[in-house]
Amino acid sequence: MVYAGIAVATGTRHELDSESGMAHLVEHMTFKGTPRLTSLQILNRMERVGGDLNAYTGKEETIYYSIFLRQHLRRAIPLLLDIVFHSTFPQEELDKEVEVVIDEIESYNDSPAELIYDDFESLLFPGQPLGRKILGDADHLRQYRSADLRRFTERNYSPERALLFVKGNVSIEQVRKAIGTAEPAKDAIASMTSIDSIDSIASMASIDSIPPSLTGGGGSSILPKPVHQAHVMLGSRAYAYSDPRYFGLFLLNNLLGGPAMNSRLSLALRERAGLVYTVESSVTAYTDTGVWSTYFGCDAADVRRCLRLVERELRRLIDAPLPPRTLAAAKTQLKGQLGVSYDNFENAALGMAKRVLHDGRVTTPAEIFAAIDALTPALLQNIAADILDPARLTTLIYQPEA
Repeated sequence: MVYAGIAVATGTRHELDSESGMAHLVEHMTFKGTPRLTSLQILNRMERVGGDLNAYTGKEETIYYSIFLRQHLRRAIPLLLDIVFHSTFPQEELDKEVEVVIDEIESYNDSPAELIYDDFESLLFPGQPLGRKILGDADHLRQYRSADLRRFTERNYSPERALLFVKGNVSIEQVRKAIGTAEPAKDAIASMTSIDSIDSIASMASIDSIPPSLTGGGGSSILPKPVHQAHVMLGSRAYAYSDPRYFGLFLLNNLLGGPAMNSRLSLALRERAGLVYTVESSVTAYTDTGVWSTYFGCDAADVRRCLRLVERELRRLIDAPLPPRTLAAAKTQLKGQLGVSYDNFENAALGMAKRVLHDGRVTTPAEIFAAIDALTPALLQNIAADILDPARLTTLIYQPEA
């Protein structure tokens, strides 16, 4: 199995104020036709050989990728180059796809446990592009014409802002040959630099810098919603990809509310108190800032009690350093989880592409494990005081309507 794609350093953050939802809409429309291929031909190109063609849009990147058997490499790479750099955005397709995206928005609005993440970042980054919702809104989307999408891609989809990545049992020479068959996209790959390795294939030159770190944050808010239970999120701005404290926060987050049932928040809110079904925390890193947050859903009458329990767990990490045995166990658990996750090759390939796009290099598992092993109780306590202080957290609550 081979994973190949093109990662573009363009996302919601790069939209103008008049372009809400444009990055995501462009992602959808990239599959709707090029001078060489119709939308149906694009749809069938990889599907007919049992492969998959997909994409996603983030705040700082859009990634197009395909999964296929290695004998279809010469089919996949020219297709990816063609759709990313030569899409025509036909108006008749745009009119239909806008309604598809609006249906996606409505589906998202029906999922408060997902919607709250977007609303929380809007609170945390008020008035900033980073706080803008990826999907946009119906009013803006219905106003866009083909020429608007072309202007957006002309500004943001240059080869200098992109990289081609391949992960799988293929040689560098096979990748080069596949690129060489991409006749319609030769102008797009003219600036391709040398191919370094199978796991980090081809940088298309450096990406533009993004504005310096943002400071400050959003307020706290209670929003009435047509929900049966309260949905609560609290958190703060955190560290960028390149910040040396990132892995310390990553470990603290895993200890607090990671995927294991023995996380501290799961034990406190679910196992001991029986107040929630879901409680989790997460870390998101951007190029110059980040987000740490924790989420839970509970009966509206239990919100205050749950918040007190969360605050107690946060205070434990701030008020005293982790005992050596506790820290050793947390490190072992995190490294084990990461080791298991590397067997998900799709996520590994996409994570690799995103890291190279924004940080210029792949961080190997050995480097990550070494960074985790180097964490000390004192450093983790300082990180906890910096990020997890309950007095400085932003809180968002979806309150059931009366």
